[in-house]
Amino acid sequence: MHVQEWLETVPAVAVYALVGLVIGLESLGIPLPGEIILVSSALLASQHGDIDPVVLGASATAGAIIGDSIGYAIGRRGGRPLLAWLGNKFPKHFSEGHIATAERSFEKWGMWAVFFGRFVALLRIFAGPLAGVLRMPYWKFLVANVFGGILWAGGTTAVIYYVGIVAESWLKRFSWLGLVAAVLVGLTSMLVLKRKAKKAQQAQLVAAAE
Repeated sequence: MHVQEWLETVPAVAVYALVGLVIGLESLGIPLPGEIILVSSALLASQHGDIDPVVLGASATAGAIIGDSIGYAIGRRGGRPLLAWLGNKFPKHFSEGHIATAERSFEKWGMWAVFFGRFVALLRIFAGPLAGVLRMPYWKFLVANVFGGILWAGGTTAVIYYVGIVAESWLKRFSWLGLVAAVLVGLTSMLVLKRKAKKAQQAQLVAAAE
């Protein structure tokens, strides 16, 4: 069943809870389609008065900030062994190459990697746990986490909602295009990161061989 069609069958409270939960778990470090759920819910809010976009945006923002914070705490406590465990559980997302790419981003950009990582699918999963593993000062992480969460979750909700209001009749017939756009953005960012991760992994193998 189409994601948006399924969301139409559940109460507004359940939509808020689902958005907050999925985004929170994704931010915590579990690969879930948080962006797709958020876009679908924002489109639904623009077409049905039962869903309040302000509450929806607040739920998404809270999920993003809380999930990232829990991920940070887990990463700080679990350290490198945690990354190895995640690599075994989710090899496509937490491979050595992906971790190396994310680490270089953190070393180069620091707290900005947490802020901008919110807008990139794989970095959104990595940001919290990796910041904890690398022992980034919590106040820096918190500032980047809060502002990144507000801008990404709140901003995405607002943009999609108002686009839906302006083009409601068009989106009712072709609302799947919003989901396709979100998926394409996510896939593009994922492919770029995978390419960088593969290069990093090959460089590590060459260095180890020497």
